[in-house]
Amino acid sequence: MSTREIRRPRGAAHAAGAGSARDRDDQDDLLFKALGHRVRRRLLDEMKAGPRTTGMLCDAVPELDRCTVMQHLRVLEEAGLVVVERRGRERWNSLDALPIHGIHERWIGPYAAYASNILGRLQRELRDDTTSR
Repeated sequence: MSTREIRRPRGAAHAAGAGSARDRDDQDDLLFKALGHRVRRRLLDEMKAGPRTTGMLCDAVPELDRCTVMQHLRVLEEAGLVVVERRGRERWNSLDALPIHGIHERWIGPYAAYASNILGRLQRELRDDTTSR
């Protein structure tokens, strides 16, 4: 008989939009810190295809020992990017992309729209400038 335990990160309430602005900013700091390291991004890339055991993730970064990989996974879990499920002796790690979507909604989408508007305005000004000559 196998035991199954799913552990949600402490900051998981952020994904649902709960909490104060300060809590949200603290959670965003954790998220950016987690995404700021190339090894953690590689681990997330591995999990995009589906859940991976910790052993599978260790195999994906052979230059690191298991303890170091576990430390990186802990940072990802605290940022809400990884959900851990224990199945017997195995630890399955799954990507939770919802916090990344939240960053997209808050930062990337609005800034992309702003940049697009500026580029459109510049294009119109250049077009008007060349037609008036």
